[in-house]
Amino acid sequence: MEAAMLYRKSPSKRARETCSTRALFSPQGNFSLHVFYVNPVLPNYNIVKRAGVERSLFYCDLISHGSKIAHVRTITCAVPLSRRTFAAEAKKTYTREKPHVNIGTIGHVDHGKTTLTAAITKVLSDAGGASYKKYEDIDNAPEEKARGITINASHVEYTTANRHYAHTDCPGHADYVKNMITGTAQMDGCILVVAATDGQMPQTREHLLLARQIGVEHVVVFINKADAVDDKEMLELVELEIRELLTEFGYDGENTPVVIGSALCALENRVPDLGVNAVMKLLEIVDEYVPLPKRELEKPFLLPIEGVYSIPGRGTVVSGTMERGIIKKGDDCEFLGHNRSLKSVVTGIEMFHKSLDRAEAGDNLGALVRGLKREDVRRGMVMCKPGSIMPHQKVKAQVYVLSKEEGGRHKPFVNNFMPVMFSLTWDMTCRVTLPADKEMVMPGEDTSLALTLRQPMILEKGQRFTLRDGNRTIGTGLVTDTLTFTDADNCNWG
Repeated sequence: MEAAMLYRKSPSKRARETCSTRALFSPQGNFSLHVFYVNPVLPNYNIVKRAGVERSLFYCDLISHGSKIAHVRTITCAVPLSRRTFAAEAKKTYTREKPHVNIGTIGHVDHGKTTLTAAITKVLSDAGGASYKKYEDIDNAPEEKARGITINASHVEYTTANRHYAHTDCPGHADYVKNMITGTAQMDGCILVVAATDGQMPQTREHLLLARQIGVEHVVVFINKADAVDDKEMLELVELEIRELLTEFGYDGENTPVVIGSALCALENRVPDLGVNAVMKLLEIVDEYVPLPKRELEKPFLLPIEGVYSIPGRGTVVSGTMERGIIKKGDDCEFLGHNRSLKSVVTGIEMFHKSLDRAEAGDNLGALVRGLKREDVRRGMVMCKPGSIMPHQKVKAQVYVLSKEEGGRHKPFVNNFMPVMFSLTWDMTCRVTLPADKEMVMPGEDTSLALTLRQPMILEKGQRFTLRDGNRTIGTGLVTDTLTFTDADNCNWG
């Protein structure tokens, strides 16, 4: 028998000093809990090792305390704590009752994207359509809390009268555009958040431009922080400015829905017309304005990997949004990208902590895979049906180079120019090869060219990508063909 000492998460100082809980595990996996009161600073307490097991209520350390066990009562439990389940809510099963749509918030840093996301969950939780997520629960990484900004794209779910949504909250800070591109690539439509106090700002333009390039065709505008503006003419001016920006980037600026409100008012139950009512109006418009996407269910499954996690006692979980196809428990899978090729089996599928037997294109999921360690798989790789696709290192593409006015380069580029290519969830340095009859490509030009990557990555005909140089988006393109990589392509990397 082995003994384990357990504490509740964040116990009070008095609780730590007076109460400990011990679990005795039998070889069959059943165990009894022994609750006893001790002074924890005893010379005979020796922590043998950290068990690495965490559940929703307990942390667990293996200890030895001689052969003596002091206890006042015993509780027999059916499921051992040493076997943490894949789902924290393992008994909950996701039921596909409504069509699933991926939506998200984009916009400048500090304009209220995360606050709006929290407000949506709060308003819908009151109506039974969501679980309320506080601001700090969405921005939950230590650096995000310390800096008060979103760094990684976060995901929440909610249900309206007609649809089930997976909502991606994208980072607005210029330093994290890479994560914003990943988040936007998963969206069927987006909410552009603009602060009434500032109007359009640099990342407002860049996010809208990236959304357009990545292929997000439907945008709804939420003018936030309206409670902080007394002059109605200012709100009208901001709306006019945003409509002009939408038109500039190829959207229907004149007919794009615009909602004026305050996410903070909705969170704090103040000024209903700007708070709760405005958020409900926004959701109704999203339901109507963003059409149901057409999913490619008949093709072999493809999951671009956004995150990789290790769950003690269970294995490795990969997460992302299904690009196409259907995946089921027990399916064979292959991991490709970053010069790696690994095979495994899907042993479990989750969507927002609810288990499901199969996942479809568009689902934001986590898949438990067998026999792989966390370090074997990394963001940017893909999980796919074995043999269905292969990585490529050289492609032919049709590229539009942004003009100076669109935020692109001021100068032309020539052969062997090396930007960074962003596609799916990966980014990789690439080298440009111009056609023989071209010496340079000017800003604002649409051209065909070849792109060679440092490493083979997943690139297929029709796949969209974005090119960036430093902190600037310089172009957007579409893969038109895959090319054979030769030894000559290995040179000139500098």
